[in-house]
Formats: sequence, structure tokens, C-alpha cells
Amino acid sequence: MTTYLNEIWFLLLGVLLTGYAVLDGFDLGVGILHPFVAREDRERRILMNAIGPLWDGNEVWLVTFGGAMFAAFRDVYATVFSAFYTAFMLLLCALIFRAVSMEFRSKQPHPAWRSLWDWAFCVSSLTASLLFGVAVGNVMQGIAIDANGNYVGTFFDFLNVFSLLTGLLVVALFAFHGGLYLTLKTGGPLHARILRASWVAYFCLLALYVAVSAYAVAAVPSATVNFRYLPAAWIMPLLHLAAMIAIPLLMRAGRTGLAFLANCFCIAAFVFLFAVAMAPNMVYSSLDPEHTLTIYNAASSPKTLGIMLVIALIGMPLVISYTVIIYRVFRGKVELTPESY
Repeated sequence: MTTYLNEIWFLLLGVLLTGYAVLDGFDLGVGILHPFVAREDRERRILMNAIGPLWDGNEVWLVTFGGAMFAAFRDVYATVFSAFYTAFMLLLCALIFRAVSMEFRSKQPHPAWRSLWDWAFCVSSLTASLLFGVAVGNVMQGIAIDANGNYVGTFFDFLNVFSLLTGLLVVALFAFHGGLYLTLKTGGPLHARILRASWVAYFCLLALYVAVSAYAVAAVPSATVNFRYLPAAWIMPLLHLAAMIAIPLLMRAGRTGLAFLANCFCIAAFVFLFAVAMAPNMVYSSLDPEHTLTIYNAASSPKTLGIMLVIALIGMPLVISYTVIIYRVFRGKVELTPESY
């Protein structure tokens, strides 16, 4: 039962990470596209208000993910947050500036003031997306941790080819996700420009997906090991590929709602592939595999995991229900009011 609790919590962390990537992913994508597709103040307000009622709730998934990791895998939490300390501070600043830019933009009508916060919105969203991807890339190929779980490398060790490619992949993925979301919330010429930008993001995503996959197979041996022992897991890459092919067909047919849902599945598939490639490792040591933190040697006590599971079984349905209700309330095209951003 003890090992099952460890595996269940590894799975639940994947669910939380998927929820954050799917929900806040389009928020970040809207920020990335914001100054490039909106040509006037009203259009930029429309884009901000497309995520205005939702973005802060979406970020709760990231906070919950961090809290769950702290409680369930405290050694992993300690190692990751100390190793990526500088990167996480940059990420925190980016997320703060994204929120501040949305709140401050409309406080003054001066064009220079609004342009400043428009670009702050874009740069902070892009930076956050890039940092998320760089972190994933480094975790996949391993970081320099010693027997005590201490990181002994430097910040610049994180800026390697694979992690930067992964960072760009996440930027393209979120930009595309945000573009698809905006096609559901806008109309007219703005909708047409967003659709064109979405196509650009899709082809960038496709190219980066091929590059990162090829690099992972060649340079990250652990990325394919688990698939040899879990043949059934190969169904997910096949479904992922089918979804990637279906998305442009749905876009051409004008079924952008279905295309958005298909891309949500693609993001979930990315998280699944990442989890399968890593399991049972959580932080792989590039110095010595014996130093690797796994779901077994870095977990909290069985009692802690059991209590947390009960809380999660009560709380998760409530969170999901609340999320569904909020998205239903704010469905449809954006309509600006005096209270809008």
C-alpha cells in the first residue's frame, strides 16, 4: 500500500501540472500574442478581458502543485527550489508583472503608459513560458545534485541546447493555445489576425516538437526506457500525433472550439510523456544515478500521504466543479464594459 501511495501522488502531481498547463497556458499565450495581433486600444482591452475573470483562478493550480510537492515529496521540493532558485525568482517576477500589467494598464489613458504595460504583459508572459520549458528540459536530462540532494552546478548550466529548445517549445505551445482560445472570444478583423498568428504558432510548434523529440531520443536515454517496459504507453504518442494532425484540419473547417479541445489533449499528452519518461525518477542526478531522487526515496511518510489523499479526494471535485462553473458563466465573446480592464 505504501508504494501505491507514492505512485498515486506522482500521478496527482501530474494531474495538477496538467491542469495548470492547460488553463494558465492559454493565459500566457494571450500575453505572448497580445501586442502582435491587437492594433488598437479597444482590441488590446478585448484580449485582456478574455482572460480577466479567469487568470488568477488558473494560477491556483500552480500554487497547489507546489504545495502538494512540498507535502508529498519534501526532498524533491527542497532540491528543486534550491537548484532553480534564481530561475524561480525570475519566474515569480514574471508572474507578478503579468498581474500588475493587467491591473495598472487602464489606470491612465495616456498611450505611452498603456503601451508600457502592454509590453510588460507580453514580456512577462513570454519569460514565464520560457522558464517553465527550460526547467522541464533540465529535469529531463538531469541536473548536478550530490548525495545530499544539493545542487552543485551554476545557473548557466541550465542554459543548454536541450533545455532552451524545450523552453521555445513551451512558448510556441502556449502561444498556439492562447490563439485558439482567443478565436473563441473574438470576432471580425481581430479574429482573422489571431487565426493567422495561430497558424504561425502551430508551424513553429510542429518544428520544435520534432527537434525536441529527436534530441530527447538521442541525448536523453531515460526518455525511451520506460516505453520498452510499458508497451501500452505507446498509445499516448499515437493519440498525440493524431491530435496534432487533426488540429489544422479542424481549424480549416472553422471548428476552432474542437481544435482548442484537441490542443488541451496535446498539452495533457506532453505531461504524460514527460511523466512516463521520468518515472520513477523525479530529479535525475547527472553526477551519479545513485543520487537521483525518486518517488520512493524522496517521499513523505505513508501516514502523511494517506491523510493528504483523503483531503485531495474531498477537495479536487470541488475545485473542478468550481472551475467548470466559472468557465460556463464567462463563456462566449468578450463584451467590454466600464468595469473592464
